Amino acid sequence: MTSPQPYAIEVTALTRVFGSRKRSEAAVSALRGIDLTVRTGEVHGLLGPNGAGKTTLCKILSTVLLPSSGTARVCGHDVATSPRAVKPLIGIVFGGDRGLYGRITPRQNLGLWGALYGLHGRALARRTDELLERFGLSERADDRVDGFSRGMKQRLHLARGLVSDPKVLILDEPTAGMDPLAAYEFRTLVHELRAEGRTVLVTTHDLAEAEAVCDQVTLVDRGTVLATGRPDVLARQMSAYERVEASGVSAAVADDLRQLAGVRSLDRTADGRISVEISAADTTGEVLGRLVAAGVTSLATVRPGLAEVYRHMVQDRGMQVSR
Repeated sequence: MTSPQPYAIEVTALTRVFGSRKRSEAAVSALRGIDLTVRTGEVHGLLGPNGAGKTTLCKILSTVLLPSSGTARVCGHDVATSPRAVKPLIGIVFGGDRGLYGRITPRQNLGLWGALYGLHGRALARRTDELLERFGLSERADDRVDGFSRGMKQRLHLARGLVSDPKVLILDEPTAGMDPLAAYEFRTLVHELRAEGRTVLVTTHDLAEAEAVCDQVTLVDRGTVLATGRPDVLARQMSAYERVEASGVSAAVADDLRQLAGVRSLDRTADGRISVEISAADTTGEVLGRLVAAGVTSLATVRPGLAEVYRHMVQDRGMQVSR
């Protein structure tokens, strides 16, 4: 009896270069030596701004694109040399309306995609009914999809991604267009998928969502990996960028704090509320000491969340983080 693969996704030195059709334009490197491992049964977040290479990586893992160099394996199978072994293992949901047929019904959409994965007859009908019920689409199962809201279409996308009962599910911006309730239900779904032993790779701009559902997070920028770790660990690694928040701070005291070498930035409102970003660990105590000496009694330190971690990692590279 063979033991299960410890890693559902293994990416090593992966590159992807898109050539230009015009001689005057240079080729574009979408991926620049990406290394990534995702453990079996893990929910892994892939975060980065537009153009970071997230979707390109997802397309390579799903055998839609070939890498220019390097290797990518899914459940031990190389995506370039064994695509037929990879395809049944992968369910993929790209953002937007790609992959849905608006002139037919949800039942027909799922039936079509199930047939492409070799499901037929009663097995296909049973799987279709299960997914329609799971995603709250049963009452609209026989209505045309082009009359659906964006959120309902996204739920159908998610159902389509599970039609083959995949071991690995890749979700590219899965909550785009969902209302808050549907987004909450999505998070519940992700926890269910993990409990079922599936591996989930999620790309998103919603950093709070990544913190809520991901076991591990990889930050990418311009086709390279910036960091990988648990969301809370990444925040601790960036503890030098703590914030100090206080109320009742005079303009003179605020100006004095701005002069400290370890203060990255300081914002002050007209009513004396300040938020101080720290760039050196030993500066926090100095800021607090000066505030207390000035008679300020309402103050607190705040550890950076994932959004701030990401912003600090990329802002010095001239990038603007999507919020």
